[in-house]
Amino acid sequence: MVTSREIFRNVLVKGFAPLGFGVLVLLVPVLAHADADYGNGCVLFSDNTSATVDSLRLRCGPAQQDAIYRDAPRGNVPIGAKDGWVASPREMQSWTPLVWIGKDFYTGPGGGYLLNRLTAAGIEAWPANVFPGSSVVDGRPAWVLDYAPSPTPQLYDEIREVTPGVWFGYSWMRQGGGFVQQLSFILS
Repeated sequence: MVTSREIFRNVLVKGFAPLGFGVLVLLVPVLAHADADYGNGCVLFSDNTSATVDSLRLRCGPAQQDAIYRDAPRGNVPIGAKDGWVASPREMQSWTPLVWIGKDFYTGPGGGYLLNRLTAAGIEAWPANVFPGSSVVDGRPAWVLDYAPSPTPQLYDEIREVTPGVWFGYSWMRQGGGFVQQLSFILS
């Protein structure tokens, strides 16, 4: 004969245990995930490069991107093929993949060189030297991507690793003895 205590226990185990497990599954990723929250959905995730890239591209505004860059260390130099996206201006995001899809880094711990990947075919072109240097933004350490050996020697990029495997940076044009910002971009 089944007692009321056994019925109560079965209701708890079969009814509330899955509910509790569901709540746990929903809450733990939210609580354990975000490493840096810059507001309005602009969040960096050290364990999810895709989510970080999407956040930088689609949810972080220019002021938040600037804060992320200023907060980041230089980090590791990229090695190998890295996909690339324009972060700002947003108007460029739709058509940029037609001409630029990333950078191939031929680097060691102290730098090296890169070739940009152009068009959907991934044609390697537009070389740049890669070396540690000071940021145009704040004078702190950054990875400099100097296009002096390219057809456009006036271009000058700088990047920092904002989370493991994700670099954020700026593209500058040397002009009149200074630098004029052209765009910001992401590599992963």
